Amino acid sequence: MLTFSFQPTIMQYFKVYTKADVLAHTQIRRFETKLGECVQVLNDPQHIEASIAASNALFVLIGVPEDIGVRGNYGIGGADTVWVPFLKSFLNIQSNDFFGGDNVLVAGHFDFSDFNSVIEVNAKTVEEKIEAYRHAVHTIDEALEPMIKLICQYKKIPIIIGGGHNNAYPCIKGAAKGLHKAGVIPLAQINAINLDAHADYRPAEGRHSGNPFRYADDDGYLQKYCVVGLHENYIPQNSWLDIVNNPFFDCITFEDIFLHGKRSFIQAVEHAVGFTSDTYCGIELDADSIQNTLSSAVSPVGVLPNHARQYIHYAASTAKVAYLHIAEAAAQLVDSRRNDSMGKLLSYFVSDFVKAFGK
Repeated sequence: MLTFSFQPTIMQYFKVYTKADVLAHTQIRRFETKLGECVQVLNDPQHIEASIAASNALFVLIGVPEDIGVRGNYGIGGADTVWVPFLKSFLNIQSNDFFGGDNVLVAGHFDFSDFNSVIEVNAKTVEEKIEAYRHAVHTIDEALEPMIKLICQYKKIPIIIGGGHNNAYPCIKGAAKGLHKAGVIPLAQINAINLDAHADYRPAEGRHSGNPFRYADDDGYLQKYCVVGLHENYIPQNSWLDIVNNPFFDCITFEDIFLHGKRSFIQAVEHAVGFTSDTYCGIELDADSIQNTLSSAVSPVGVLPNHARQYIHYAASTAKVAYLHIAEAAAQLVDSRRNDSMGKLLSYFVSDFVKAFGK
Protein backbone atom coordinates (compact mmCIF):
# COMPACT_ATOMS: atom_id res chain seq x y z
CA MET A 1 0.00 0.00 0.00
CA LEU A 2 1.41 3.38 -1.01
CA THR A 3 1.17 6.33 1.34
CA PHE A 4 1.77 9.97 0.51
CA SER A 5 2.57 12.48 3.22
CA PHE A 6 1.64 16.11 2.58
CA GLN A 7 1.92 18.29 5.68
CA PRO A 8 -0.66 21.08 5.40
CA THR A 9 -0.37 24.67 6.53
CA ILE A 10 -2.05 27.72 5.03
CA MET A 11 1.23 29.43 4.18
CA GLN A 12 2.75 26.28 2.68
CA TYR A 13 0.16 26.00 -0.07
CA PHE A 14 -1.38 29.46 -0.26
CA LYS A 15 -0.17 32.06 -2.75
CA VAL A 16 -0.98 35.54 -1.43
CA TYR A 17 -1.77 38.12 -4.11
CA THR A 18 -0.27 41.58 -4.16
CA LYS A 19 -1.80 44.54 -5.96
CA ALA A 20 0.72 43.95 -8.73
CA ASP A 21 -0.57 40.37 -9.12
CA VAL A 22 -4.11 41.65 -9.48
CA LEU A 23 -3.22 44.40 -11.92
CA ALA A 24 -1.26 41.91 -14.05
CA HIS A 25 -4.63 40.34 -14.93
CA THR A 26 -6.40 43.69 -15.37
CA GLN A 27 -6.64 45.42 -18.73
CA ILE A 28 -6.37 49.10 -17.87
CA ARG A 29 -8.29 51.33 -20.26
CA ARG A 30 -8.47 55.09 -20.39
CA PHE A 31 -11.77 56.62 -19.19
CA GLU A 32 -12.83 53.31 -17.61
CA THR A 33 -12.31 51.69 -14.22
CA LYS A 34 -12.11 47.92 -13.84
CA LEU A 35 -12.68 45.84 -10.70
CA GLY A 36 -8.99 44.94 -10.65
CA GLU A 37 -8.21 48.58 -9.94
CA CYS A 38 -10.65 48.67 -7.01
CA VAL A 39 -10.54 45.33 -5.22
CA GLN A 40 -8.56 44.98 -2.02
CA VAL A 41 -5.62 42.66 -1.34
CA LEU A 42 -4.02 41.51 1.92
CA ASN A 43 -2.00 44.45 3.21
CA ASP A 44 0.61 42.19 4.87
CA PRO A 45 1.25 38.85 3.11
CA GLN A 46 3.15 37.53 6.14
CA HIS A 47 0.24 38.13 8.50
CA ILE A 48 -2.90 36.81 6.82
CA GLU A 49 -5.13 36.90 9.89
CA ALA A 50 -4.26 40.48 10.80
CA SER A 51 -4.76 41.57 7.19
CA ILE A 52 -8.20 39.94 6.96
CA ALA A 53 -9.21 41.40 10.32
CA ALA A 54 -8.11 44.89 9.27
CA SER A 55 -9.90 44.88 5.91
CA ASN A 56 -13.32 46.51 5.61
CA ALA A 57 -14.24 44.25 2.67
CA LEU A 58 -17.20 41.93 3.29
CA PHE A 59 -16.18 39.31 0.70
CA VAL A 60 -12.89 37.40 0.54
CA LEU A 61 -12.18 35.66 -2.77
CA ILE A 62 -9.89 32.62 -2.87
CA GLY A 63 -9.07 30.11 -5.58
CA VAL A 64 -8.67 26.36 -5.14
CA PRO A 65 -7.48 25.16 -8.56
CA GLU A 66 -7.26 21.40 -8.06
CA ASP A 67 -8.81 18.28 -9.58
CA ILE A 68 -7.52 15.78 -7.02
CA GLY A 69 -10.91 15.10 -5.47
CA VAL A 70 -12.43 14.64 -8.92
CA ARG A 71 -9.77 12.09 -9.88
CA GLY A 72 -10.33 10.34 -6.54
CA ASN A 73 -13.98 9.96 -7.58
CA TYR A 74 -13.05 8.34 -10.94
CA GLY A 75 -13.90 11.65 -12.65
CA ILE A 76 -12.32 13.50 -15.56
CA GLY A 77 -9.59 15.91 -14.45
CA GLY A 78 -9.65 19.59 -15.34
CA ALA A 79 -11.26 21.38 -12.39
CA ASP A 80 -7.87 22.97 -11.75
CA THR A 81 -8.02 25.02 -14.99
CA VAL A 82 -10.83 27.53 -14.39
CA TRP A 83 -9.38 29.76 -11.66
CA VAL A 84 -7.11 31.91 -13.86
CA PRO A 85 -9.69 32.41 -16.66
CA PHE A 86 -12.25 33.31 -14.00
CA LEU A 87 -9.91 35.76 -12.30
CA LYS A 88 -9.03 37.51 -15.56
CA SER A 89 -12.70 37.88 -16.45
CA PHE A 90 -13.75 38.97 -12.96
CA LEU A 91 -11.03 41.61 -12.58
CA ASN A 92 -12.01 43.14 -15.92
CA ILE A 93 -15.66 43.70 -15.02
CA GLN A 94 -16.47 47.39 -15.17
CA SER A 95 -16.47 49.15 -11.79
CA ASN A 96 -19.67 51.22 -11.77
CA ASP A 97 -22.80 52.01 -9.79
CA PHE A 98 -23.93 48.39 -10.11
CA PHE A 99 -20.72 46.85 -8.71
CA GLY A 100 -17.82 48.90 -7.43
CA GLY A 101 -15.45 46.14 -6.38
CA ASP A 102 -14.06 47.77 -3.25
CA ASN A 103 -16.05 45.40 -1.04
CA VAL A 104 -14.09 42.38 -2.35
CA LEU A 105 -10.69 41.28 -1.07
CA VAL A 106 -8.81 39.06 -3.54
CA ALA A 107 -6.68 37.03 -1.15
CA GLY A 108 -4.99 34.54 -3.49
CA HIS A 109 -5.12 30.85 -4.37
CA PHE A 110 -4.01 27.47 -3.07
CA ASP A 111 -1.46 25.52 -5.11
CA PHE A 112 -1.67 21.74 -4.80
CA SER A 113 -0.26 21.06 -8.26
CA ASP A 114 2.68 19.01 -6.97
CA PHE A 115 0.29 16.39 -5.62
CA ASN A 116 -0.72 15.20 -9.08
CA SER A 117 2.84 14.65 -10.28
CA VAL A 118 3.86 12.84 -7.08
CA ILE A 119 0.89 10.50 -7.35
CA GLU A 120 1.21 9.86 -11.08
CA VAL A 121 4.90 9.02 -10.74
CA ASN A 122 4.64 6.78 -7.68
CA ALA A 123 1.26 5.06 -7.95
CA LYS A 124 1.47 2.18 -10.40
CA THR A 125 -2.09 0.87 -10.60
CA VAL A 126 -5.52 2.47 -10.90
CA GLU A 127 -6.37 1.34 -7.39
CA GLU A 128 -3.18 2.85 -5.97
CA LYS A 129 -3.87 6.15 -7.73
CA ILE A 130 -7.44 6.32 -6.45
CA GLU A 131 -6.25 5.60 -2.91
CA ALA A 132 -3.49 8.18 -3.17
CA TYR A 133 -5.80 10.89 -4.54
CA ARG A 134 -8.27 10.27 -1.75
CA HIS A 135 -5.47 10.46 0.79
CA ALA A 136 -4.29 13.76 -0.71
CA VAL A 137 -7.80 15.24 -0.40
CA HIS A 138 -7.41 15.09 3.38
CA THR A 139 -4.44 17.43 3.06
CA ILE A 140 -6.50 19.84 0.96
CA ASP A 141 -9.19 19.69 3.65
CA GLU A 142 -6.67 20.51 6.34
CA ALA A 143 -5.20 23.44 4.39
CA LEU A 144 -8.48 25.00 3.20
CA GLU A 145 -10.57 24.63 6.37
CA PRO A 146 -8.50 27.01 8.57
CA MET A 147 -8.59 29.67 5.85
CA ILE A 148 -12.39 29.50 5.67
CA LYS A 149 -12.58 29.54 9.46
CA LEU A 150 -10.32 32.59 9.60
CA ILE A 151 -12.47 34.53 7.15
CA CYS A 152 -15.74 33.64 8.86
CA GLN A 153 -14.55 34.35 12.38
CA TYR A 154 -14.13 37.98 11.33
CA LYS A 155 -17.70 37.95 9.98
CA LYS A 156 -16.65 38.10 6.35
CA ILE A 157 -18.02 35.90 3.55
CA PRO A 158 -15.66 33.58 1.68
CA ILE A 159 -16.12 33.09 -2.07
CA ILE A 160 -14.38 29.88 -3.11
CA ILE A 161 -13.74 29.22 -6.82
CA GLY A 162 -12.27 26.21 -8.57
CA GLY A 163 -11.57 22.62 -7.67
CA GLY A 164 -13.77 19.62 -7.11
CA HIS A 165 -16.87 19.47 -4.95
CA ASN A 166 -14.77 17.71 -2.31
CA ASN A 167 -14.00 21.23 -1.10
CA ALA A 168 -17.57 21.63 0.18
CA TYR A 169 -16.48 19.69 3.28
CA PRO A 170 -13.72 22.08 4.44
CA CYS A 171 -15.95 25.01 3.47
CA ILE A 172 -18.76 23.75 5.71
CA LYS A 173 -16.41 22.77 8.51
CA GLY A 174 -14.39 25.99 8.37
CA ALA A 175 -17.45 28.24 8.16
CA ALA A 176 -19.16 26.43 11.04
CA LYS A 177 -16.07 26.76 13.24
CA GLY A 178 -15.48 30.39 12.26
CA LEU A 179 -19.05 31.55 12.79
CA HIS A 180 -19.11 29.74 16.12
CA LYS A 181 -15.88 31.45 17.17
CA ALA A 182 -17.38 34.78 16.11
CA GLY A 183 -20.26 34.09 18.49
CA VAL A 184 -23.00 34.25 15.86
CA ILE A 185 -24.06 30.57 16.14
CA PRO A 186 -24.26 28.51 19.36
CA LEU A 187 -22.80 25.35 17.83
CA ALA A 188 -20.23 24.78 15.07
CA GLN A 189 -22.92 23.60 12.67
CA ILE A 190 -24.44 25.20 9.57
CA ASN A 191 -26.81 24.33 6.72
CA ALA A 192 -26.13 24.04 2.99
CA ILE A 193 -28.10 24.29 -0.24
CA ASN A 194 -26.69 22.89 -3.44
CA LEU A 195 -27.65 23.38 -7.09
CA ASP A 196 -26.35 20.08 -8.40
CA ALA A 197 -27.15 17.14 -10.66
CA HIS A 198 -25.71 14.90 -7.91
CA ALA A 199 -26.21 14.82 -4.15
CA ASP A 200 -22.48 14.21 -3.49
CA TYR A 201 -23.53 12.07 -0.54
CA ARG A 202 -21.78 8.85 -1.47
CA PRO A 203 -20.50 6.59 1.34
CA ALA A 204 -17.52 7.58 3.47
CA GLU A 205 -15.07 5.46 1.48
CA GLY A 206 -12.21 7.95 1.56
CA ARG A 207 -12.43 11.63 0.69
CA HIS A 208 -13.33 12.62 -2.87
CA SER A 209 -15.62 14.94 -4.82
CA GLY A 210 -18.61 12.61 -4.48
CA ASN A 211 -18.98 12.58 -0.69
CA PRO A 212 -18.25 15.96 0.95
CA PHE A 213 -21.73 16.32 2.42
CA ARG A 214 -21.55 12.80 3.88
CA TYR A 215 -18.37 13.66 5.75
CA ALA A 216 -19.70 17.05 6.86
CA ASP A 217 -22.84 15.33 8.16
CA ASP A 218 -20.98 12.46 9.85
CA ASP A 219 -18.62 14.90 11.56
CA GLY A 220 -21.47 17.04 12.87
CA TYR A 221 -20.79 20.26 10.96
CA LEU A 222 -23.77 19.97 8.57
CA GLN A 223 -27.23 20.35 10.09
CA LYS A 224 -29.65 20.72 7.18
CA TYR A 225 -28.96 20.04 3.51
CA CYS A 226 -31.13 20.62 0.44
CA VAL A 227 -30.26 19.75 -3.17
CA VAL A 228 -31.97 21.55 -6.06
CA GLY A 229 -32.00 19.96 -9.52
CA LEU A 230 -30.92 16.46 -8.52
CA HIS A 231 -30.98 14.14 -11.56
CA GLU A 232 -32.95 10.96 -10.88
CA ASN A 233 -30.66 8.96 -13.19
CA TYR A 234 -27.55 9.69 -11.12
CA ILE A 235 -28.53 9.18 -7.51
CA PRO A 236 -27.30 5.86 -6.03
CA GLN A 237 -30.13 4.03 -4.26
CA ASN A 238 -28.27 3.88 -0.96
CA SER A 239 -27.65 7.64 -1.00
CA TRP A 240 -31.26 8.27 -2.00
CA LEU A 241 -32.56 6.26 0.96
CA ASP A 242 -30.21 8.06 3.33
CA ILE A 243 -31.49 11.42 2.10
CA VAL A 244 -35.23 10.72 2.07
CA ASN A 245 -35.09 9.07 5.50
CA ASN A 246 -33.27 12.00 7.09
CA PRO A 247 -35.67 14.75 8.30
CA PHE A 248 -32.83 17.28 8.09
CA PHE A 249 -32.25 16.60 4.37
CA ASP A 250 -34.42 17.45 1.40
CA CYS A 251 -34.17 17.59 -2.37
CA ILE A 252 -36.12 18.70 -5.41
CA THR A 253 -35.26 16.68 -8.48
CA PHE A 254 -34.68 18.12 -11.92
CA GLU A 255 -37.53 15.96 -13.20
CA ASP A 256 -39.97 17.30 -10.60
CA ILE A 257 -39.19 20.84 -11.76
CA PHE A 258 -38.85 20.52 -15.52
CA LEU A 259 -40.82 17.36 -16.38
CA HIS A 260 -43.53 16.93 -13.77
CA GLY A 261 -44.07 20.64 -13.09
CA LYS A 262 -44.45 20.17 -9.33
CA ARG A 263 -42.58 23.43 -8.73
CA SER A 264 -41.14 26.13 -10.90
CA PHE A 265 -37.38 26.55 -10.68
CA ILE A 266 -37.57 29.65 -8.51
CA GLN A 267 -40.13 27.94 -6.26
CA ALA A 268 -37.66 25.09 -5.80
CA VAL A 269 -34.92 27.54 -4.83
CA GLU A 270 -37.32 29.34 -2.51
CA HIS A 271 -38.16 26.02 -0.85
CA ALA A 272 -34.47 25.18 -0.37
CA VAL A 273 -33.74 28.57 1.19
CA GLY A 274 -36.77 28.29 3.44
CA PHE A 275 -35.84 24.77 4.51
CA THR A 276 -32.39 25.96 5.63
CA SER A 277 -33.38 29.38 6.98
CA ASP A 278 -32.99 28.61 10.68
CA THR A 279 -29.25 29.27 10.68
CA TYR A 280 -26.33 30.27 8.45
CA CYS A 281 -26.17 28.47 5.13
CA GLY A 282 -23.45 27.65 2.63
CA ILE A 283 -24.42 28.34 -0.99
CA GLU A 284 -23.10 25.57 -3.24
CA LEU A 285 -23.14 25.54 -7.05
CA ASP A 286 -21.84 22.57 -9.03
CA ALA A 287 -21.13 23.44 -12.66
CA ASP A 288 -22.35 20.02 -13.81
CA SER A 289 -25.90 21.14 -12.97
CA ILE A 290 -25.76 23.55 -15.94
CA GLN A 291 -26.54 22.17 -19.38
CA ASN A 292 -23.51 21.67 -21.66
CA THR A 293 -21.19 23.39 -19.20
CA LEU A 294 -17.62 22.09 -19.09
CA SER A 295 -17.08 20.15 -15.88
CA SER A 296 -15.94 16.76 -14.68
CA ALA A 297 -19.43 15.40 -15.48
CA VAL A 298 -20.64 17.35 -18.51
CA SER A 299 -24.34 16.79 -19.18
CA PRO A 300 -26.57 17.61 -22.17
CA VAL A 301 -29.41 18.00 -19.67
CA GLY A 302 -29.47 20.61 -16.93
CA VAL A 303 -30.51 24.06 -15.86
CA LEU A 304 -29.60 27.03 -18.03
CA PRO A 305 -26.96 29.59 -17.04
CA ASN A 306 -29.65 32.13 -16.20
CA HIS A 307 -31.27 29.60 -13.85
CA ALA A 308 -27.95 29.36 -12.03
CA ARG A 309 -27.78 33.14 -11.85
CA GLN A 310 -31.30 33.27 -10.42
CA TYR A 311 -30.35 30.64 -7.86
CA ILE A 312 -27.33 32.60 -6.67
CA HIS A 313 -29.16 35.92 -6.62
CA TYR A 314 -32.16 34.58 -4.72
CA ALA A 315 -30.07 32.65 -2.19
CA ALA A 316 -27.68 35.54 -1.60
CA SER A 317 -30.48 38.05 -1.11
CA THR A 318 -32.65 35.92 1.21
CA ALA A 319 -30.53 33.32 3.06
CA LYS A 320 -28.24 33.79 6.05
CA VAL A 321 -25.15 33.31 3.89
CA ALA A 322 -22.06 31.60 5.28
CA TYR A 323 -20.12 31.35 1.99
CA LEU A 324 -20.39 30.84 -1.77
CA HIS A 325 -18.65 27.83 -3.31
CA ILE A 326 -18.58 27.21 -7.08
CA ALA A 327 -17.18 23.75 -7.85
CA GLU A 328 -16.32 21.35 -10.66
CA ALA A 329 -16.10 23.94 -13.47
CA ALA A 330 -13.27 23.49 -15.98
CA ALA A 331 -11.80 25.59 -18.77
CA GLN A 332 -10.15 22.49 -20.24
CA LEU A 333 -10.54 18.82 -19.39
CA VAL A 334 -7.72 16.29 -19.56
CA ASP A 335 -9.46 14.71 -22.56
CA SER A 336 -8.80 18.01 -24.43
CA ARG A 337 -12.35 19.36 -24.41
CA ARG A 338 -12.17 23.12 -23.92
CA ASN A 339 -14.51 26.05 -23.24
CA ASP A 340 -12.96 29.51 -23.27
CA SER A 341 -16.09 31.17 -21.87
CA MET A 342 -16.13 29.33 -18.54
CA GLY A 343 -14.21 32.03 -16.72
CA LYS A 344 -16.68 34.65 -17.85
CA LEU A 345 -19.63 32.49 -16.80
CA LEU A 346 -18.26 32.16 -13.29
CA SER A 347 -17.54 35.88 -13.13
CA TYR A 348 -21.25 36.51 -13.74
CA PHE A 349 -22.10 34.19 -10.84
CA VAL A 350 -19.75 35.93 -8.44
CA SER A 351 -20.81 39.43 -9.45
CA ASP A 352 -24.47 38.39 -9.08
CA PHE A 353 -23.70 37.09 -5.60
CA VAL A 354 -21.96 40.26 -4.42
CA LYS A 355 -24.53 42.59 -5.98
CA ALA A 356 -27.41 40.71 -4.36
CA PHE A 357 -26.31 41.99 -0.95
CA GLY A 358 -27.02 45.54 -2.07
CA LYS A 359 -30.58 44.81 -3.13
